[in-house]
Amino acid sequence: MSLPVFAVLPLTSAALVLTQQPGNGDNGGQGEDFGKSSPVGLLILLLFLIAVAFLVRSMTKHLKRVPESFDKPDETEAPAEEPSATAKTPSATTTKAPSATTTKAPSEK
Repeated sequence: MSLPVFAVLPLTSAALVLTQQPGNGDNGGQGEDFGKSSPVGLLILLLFLIAVAFLVRSMTKHLKRVPESFDKPDETEAPAEEPSATAKTPSATTTKAPSATTTKAPSEK
């Protein structure tokens, strides 16, 4: 069983058109050096690989310092320090900014 000529002719002519190089000398940017690499390209590639290796090493160090969870610890696990019972006045280290509704207490002598 053979194919008719009207079915084969368009396929062969399309294949010939697609495989031809342009006749005007324009190779579409593909000169004789197209696809060839140079030693400079190899050097750049190696520098990029070294840079990636250092970045991976640095990121690994930083990721080891990240805590497993960013949740706040429960109050039952780590109770806060309670003020001592002997101290009757608030400590001098904790100061409170005066607000508009409170008045400043006179200093003790």
